[in-house]
Amino acid sequence: MIRFELRGRRALVTGSAAGIGLATAQRLARSGARVAMNDLERDTLQRRVEQLRAEGLEVESVPGDLGVAASARAVAARAAEWLGGLDYLINNAGAPFTRTPIPAQDLDALSDELWDRILRVNLMSAFWMTQALAPALRAAGGAVVNTVSVAAFGGGASSGAYATAKAALAGLTRELARGLAPAVRVNGIAPGFVNSSWECSFGDLEARARESVPLGRVGQPEEYAEVIVYLCAGAPYVTGEVLPVTGGLRI
Repeated sequence: MIRFELRGRRALVTGSAAGIGLATAQRLARSGARVAMNDLERDTLQRRVEQLRAEGLEVESVPGDLGVAASARAVAARAAEWLGGLDYLINNAGAPFTRTPIPAQDLDALSDELWDRILRVNLMSAFWMTQALAPALRAAGGAVVNTVSVAAFGGGASSGAYATAKAALAGLTRELARGLAPAVRVNGIAPGFVNSSWECSFGDLEARARESVPLGRVGQPEEYAEVIVYLCAGAPYVTGEVLPVTGGLRI
């Protein structure tokens, strides 16, 4: 594990009440950063914040629905005010909004409402947050990391809408890297199998990983968080890249 001394750094992690987002917020805070944590699940988020505060860490809850532009911009403003600026923005908010995977052949299952919600939360939220916080990031010479998905590259998805949104997020990552350079670096990670409650709801996740992942297991949220923190704090000549973190799934 690479360890960074991040005392004095300021970070905002969206979608951080559980999974990769929570692991990233924990890693940043335990490395000394002050961390604003966002999620739509207000009560769960507050419990996570209180748990981290009990460790003596500097964290704050900034709940809100990032799938609505005005709400996203309000979250960005509250986070920047509490932090007094921003060094790292981790756009991790995202969700499939389906209880079961939708086969690619079932086009009728992809309603206009589902498309709209998936695109807003998985794609537009990253743009709205980055747009709102670009001045603070430029002033700090900061970094943005977007959580994409292996689904963006044909790695399987909960729905065609989700795969499309994540593919567009990969493209947005490159465009933001061009637009914010040289002051701000923008990268992404593309997780494969993640040990999360949603993925585990579709049967034996470990069995599926043993069959399809060369490393033979599911990725843990902490392993993805380590890569995110590295892209924030330890990769000064890397921008515009989306790094697959899949245990070799794409080999």
